[in-house]
Amino acid sequence: MKKLSKVQLKQQALVLNVADALEEQGRAELEGMLQCWFDVEYHLFPGSLLLCFQFENQQTLDAATPELLKWQKRLSGAMLKKGVILKDMRRHLVFTLKGPDD
Repeated sequence: MKKLSKVQLKQQALVLNVADALEEQGRAELEGMLQCWFDVEYHLFPGSLLLCFQFENQQTLDAATPELLKWQKRLSGAMLKKGVILKDMRRHLVFTLKGPDD
């Protein structure tokens, strides 16, 4: 694996900070949420950022789906506060049953 540059390390820290904050809020507000994980290709940042909220089963996922837009807006706002503009907020956060290793 290639070593990350200083800029990429700053991007990683920023994404981790935002993901941790949203995960904490999500666990408090969304029933059945297990974890928040992300995938990003730093050379394509921020366009490649994908944050995933993992749920324990289909029933809790279906119950949370109406809240998806609210959480996408929260991600967009949190990234904007850090100086990162997400052009299409709907592409960067999804609710899923899959984990980071699936």
